[in-house]
Amino acid sequence: MNTRIPVRLGDRSYDVLVGPGVRTALAGVVRGLGARRAVVVSARPPEWVPDTGVPTLLLPARDGEQGKTLSTVEQLCGEFVRFGLTRSDVVVSCGGGTTTDVVGLAAALYHRGVAVVHLPTSLLAQVDASVGGKTAVNLPAGKNLVGAFWQPSAVLCDTDYLSTLPRRELRNGLGEIARCHFIGAPGLRDLPLPEQIAASVTLKAGIVAEDERDTGVRHLLNYGHTLGHALEIATGFALRHGEGVAIGTVFAGRLAGALGRIGQSRVDEHLAVVRHYGLPTALPADVDPAVLVRQMRRDKKSVTGLGFVLDGPAGAELVTDVAEDVVTRVLAEMPRADLADLVGAATTGPVPA
Repeated sequence: MNTRIPVRLGDRSYDVLVGPGVRTALAGVVRGLGARRAVVVSARPPEWVPDTGVPTLLLPARDGEQGKTLSTVEQLCGEFVRFGLTRSDVVVSCGGGTTTDVVGLAAALYHRGVAVVHLPTSLLAQVDASVGGKTAVNLPAGKNLVGAFWQPSAVLCDTDYLSTLPRRELRNGLGEIARCHFIGAPGLRDLPLPEQIAASVTLKAGIVAEDERDTGVRHLLNYGHTLGHALEIATGFALRHGEGVAIGTVFAGRLAGALGRIGQSRVDEHLAVVRHYGLPTALPADVDPAVLVRQMRRDKKSVTGLGFVLDGPAGAELVTDVAEDVVTRVLAEMPRADLADLVGAATTGPVPA
């Protein structure tokens, strides 16, 4: 059974479809846009790419953080020009979160904006990256430092794509689902995976509708991400995004406890939730806390000091100007594990259904 979730943004509103086989709705979406041509940028084999119903250029995606660069965006835009793509046509992404980000940014910049439709093929992209209109690429100094807001015209979360994912890639997406427990969706652990996806998207759609440009409540979606992004960079992306967010969620609980915002039982709940999804909870043994702090200062939420989304008496909220010595102490108190063990644990053991 398919679920339709509206993202209500006035004239930028669109629907997210979740369920098996929903990718076949692509031709109807393209027809509704009035596009005469389409460029599909895909990290999947051609047989997994649905028909657009119009003349189409199929380009391979460079899925992965290493391809999430301005040079990749420039290359895509060059292909758009050679194909003759106009402002009234459409670009389609078919891949994971990095593909969604890069293709979305290329669509936002080309002719100052051309319609984009996302077909997220990873769990991470379905529950988070494809929805909300944030597009970005990395710089050597940090993650997602160059980007734009560009809402898609539709998002088709086909759960059939998930059947081909390796175990670690499924766990990667579970990191985003786990953090939802602390920002408004505490009951996800008891749901089957398709319902977890729909509930995560519903939560995000409501937050985005309230704060499209990330000036207020949308900060909640960054729960666990400040340390998570720093860990990705510090490990050369050996840790995946969802794994970093999982560790960042455990850290967020510990930091909130150290600041007196929550009690020990709630701190322990962060650990229990992350463990439930089979995700890593320890810091890599060879990562220097000073490097992590330096990287976290570059986070977009950090304006005059260190900033984190933290749990508290009234729920999660953005906390700014957190003292560096407290952050360093909490990092020092985190359990440590070899990076190889953290990565290896993500490829074995059961994945919650």
